[in-house]
Amino acid sequence: MSNQTDDKKVLRIIYALSVFVPVAVAFLMVLPAEWKQGLGISENSAVSSFPFLHAVLNGSTFVCLVAAGIAIKNKKITVHKTFMLTAFVLSSLFLISYIIYHLTHPSAKFGGEGAVRYVYFFILLSHILLSVPVIPLALLSIYRGWTNDIEKHKRIVKFAFPIWLYVALTGVMVYVFMQPYY
Repeated sequence: MSNQTDDKKVLRIIYALSVFVPVAVAFLMVLPAEWKQGLGISENSAVSSFPFLHAVLNGSTFVCLVAAGIAIKNKKITVHKTFMLTAFVLSSLFLISYIIYHLTHPSAKFGGEGAVRYVYFFILLSHILLSVPVIPLALLSIYRGWTNDIEKHKRIVKFAFPIWLYVALTGVMVYVFMQPYY
């Protein structure tokens, strides 16, 4: 099998995931609460602590991304790759636990009032909107780096890196805002 054929297969998988994941997450948000309760997970289960876990995973992803950026600026490629793969694993764990949590728990409602409400919804909306393109951008940049296609990797990273950083950081901020309402 040629490299071009392999490339096309991987790109198809990346594009499929880039559509499937946001659609699946959106579906979870509109899934009726009665259906979620029917899955038999009580509010006292370990899954109830997942919002905190999500903040830890997002915060750790943010730290790994910053460390990866510093490493590549210092031309420490192996260190850069290690931090980037760690960030990818942490983000993947976040996504899996996020889906599990929202499959089994109704969405919490923000109860803040006044200016904090506008700040929260701005952060939440920008976080949600940017979490959609970060999927293909992160996957493509990791793939291009992994295959040593450095020119394409650099072009994608110009967009992927700041967006992924923002999504990871605002994920923590959303948790901080929502923490009293879980």
